[in-house]
Amino acid sequence: MSRKTVRNRVTDLKGNKMTRMIDRRTILAGAAAGAALPLAARDAHAQAPMNVGFVYVGPIGDHGYTYTHDQGRLALQKALGDKIKTNFVENVAEGPDSERVIRQLAQAGNKLIFATSFGFMQPTAKVAKQFPNTYFEHATGYMRDKNLATYNARFYEGRAVIGTIAGLMSKSGKAGYVASFPIPEVVMGINAFTLAARKINPNFETKVIWASTWYDPAKEADAAKALIDQGCDMITQHTDSAAPLQAAEQRGVFAFGQASDMKNFAPKAHLTAIVDDWSQYYIDRTKLALDGKWVTGDVWGGLKEGMVKLAPYNDAMTPQARAAADKIQADIISGAVHPITGPVKDNKGAERLKAGEKATDEALNKMDWYVEGVQA
Repeated sequence: MSRKTVRNRVTDLKGNKMTRMIDRRTILAGAAAGAALPLAARDAHAQAPMNVGFVYVGPIGDHGYTYTHDQGRLALQKALGDKIKTNFVENVAEGPDSERVIRQLAQAGNKLIFATSFGFMQPTAKVAKQFPNTYFEHATGYMRDKNLATYNARFYEGRAVIGTIAGLMSKSGKAGYVASFPIPEVVMGINAFTLAARKINPNFETKVIWASTWYDPAKEADAAKALIDQGCDMITQHTDSAAPLQAAEQRGVFAFGQASDMKNFAPKAHLTAIVDDWSQYYIDRTKLALDGKWVTGDVWGGLKEGMVKLAPYNDAMTPQARAAADKIQADIISGAVHPITGPVKDNKGAERLKAGEKATDEALNKMDWYVEGVQA
């Protein structure tokens, strides 16, 4: 579907699902006047559902990051029923195009808008200032305002788990990492994965290829194949298609899924996956907006909060790897283990964390260096 189209999926009073296709250039024409109404006036329109908009960087069928956000949207619609109507725009390019889409959703009367990619940050902040009576939420960013909140998942915790598995199951001691862009979210994941693997095998290496895209199956597959050609017998990724997994399946090596359980795409290669679960967050934040209790803030949830999970293990995983994966999950949840704890040196030999020192959230959100063992 063209990203110039919004699919509005609503549920009627009988519970029947309806789908409408609307050109985003004419989203609910005339609703701009309604967007200017004070939030307090909502009580006067108690019978009308509140519109909630979502902006996605990829297609909802990517089975990765965008797919899981849309699963959260569907869970939200199911939970709140006719109190809300959700709308989404998929395949929105980061940059000027996202600003237009976010503004159009605000003009169309969406009172709560979730912008779900890092590159939407500045456009969201700009539009939020133009629509002070609309609530905005931005995923994976750091810019906040009185009507702009931020939220994120601690994906790096899950990557510490799969790094542990890789360290135990890799025969070559080399993993390939298909990465999107060198932003802190991706860099901290590479580091957490590598540190965990090197606790098992101190000589473990992580080779990174930057795909410079969040979703491009052909480029992702080519990157995975190139990494396998370099001797990597474990493939992981911070891109959103199942193509790296399928390449691993074809070449007979193991791999890890991204954002959702991707085992159906590569049943032999897929050891487990880091699973994102945004459902409860979307439900909780929308309830606050409905009740007039929404306030800005920052939420960063992980394994403990259930925003990050691990998919069921493949039967090919050894008992030792299963036990180690379960233990590090439990230790992260209890707080006994922080995935990025010193002593840590970067891949140029400089000390970054002293023995026992844990990377702070501030340091993680600015991370622009790689640990020993990373070739990026």
